[in-house]
Amino acid sequence: MIGNAVYRYRDTAVLSVTAVDAPIVVPSSRFDEELAETLASVGLRPGLLQALAGIEERRWWPADVTFADAAAMAGAKALADSGIDPAQVGLLIDTSVCRDHLEPSAAVDVHQQLGLPTTCLNFDLSNACLGFMNGIQLAATMIDAGQIDYALIVDGEGSRHTQERTIARLREPGTTKEDVLDNFATLTLGSAAAAMVLGRASRHPEGHRVVGGVGRAATEHNKLCVGDLERMITDSRGLLEAGVQLAVATWEGARAEFDWDDLAAYVIHQVSSVHTEAITGSLGIDPARTPTIYRRYGNVGPASIPVTLAQHADQLASGARVACMGIGSGLNSAVIEIEW
Repeated sequence: MIGNAVYRYRDTAVLSVTAVDAPIVVPSSRFDEELAETLASVGLRPGLLQALAGIEERRWWPADVTFADAAAMAGAKALADSGIDPAQVGLLIDTSVCRDHLEPSAAVDVHQQLGLPTTCLNFDLSNACLGFMNGIQLAATMIDAGQIDYALIVDGEGSRHTQERTIARLREPGTTKEDVLDNFATLTLGSAAAAMVLGRASRHPEGHRVVGGVGRAATEHNKLCVGDLERMITDSRGLLEAGVQLAVATWEGARAEFDWDDLAAYVIHQVSSVHTEAITGSLGIDPARTPTIYRRYGNVGPASIPVTLAQHADQLASGARVACMGIGSGLNSAVIEIEW
């Protein structure tokens, strides 16, 4: 039974999708240098981030840029690109994993920075790396229902604090090989911001229609990756294997509703070279149609799919079918089709 896992939309379109780069480039070789003594002591060679994950560098925000600041920058860019007056926005969703405090929501900070109207519903939506995808689902549902005309989804992620703290811990005496491997995924993270404006397709024929999608859960795997801003512990192999299994189940579950075997592009959540190859291989997807950003950005969490889409949008022809595919720790997965 598919239950409520498959959904279609009638009148929602993407009007703009944008990305903002964090300005400080941090090569993986820097982490190798800072951890040289630890790696030698536990019998690991340098260069694992490049060799195993394919990540050559990532980005950091300056220390005085908050996660909400980053999200607001992307939101302002998306609104400008869409041509939509901020006064028309009826919904703002901040899907960031990273947050500076538990309350108030990051969305209220972004709402204030962008000067959105008092009538604009705003809140945070958190679901690990799947948050932005869930934001699209919710916003499209509200647009189709006639509750709002325009929605703005934003995301601001930053890995600087977490990686600095992790490196400091791994340099302490007594660090084991297991400690390094448990924290390996933390070192693959990166910083970026992204945003998307959605509106009514019937009012915006120039927009990119959100067709529909499918979701699946495998929450028995909720302990494979657990983290906060101070520390993230990950069973990398277990997470990869369970994630691929869930991706296959999600993909197969949609076959009765969607024909996704020969699309123009497959925009998947960017984790590493190993993850990308495992997903494309398991689903039988053409790697040449799967744009990647992980080499220069690392894993930027929920921002990954919109950043990838924004950076490769100019390569998509009008009417091209695009599958956006996300997996979030926990585990949850989703695929959403957009007709470009």
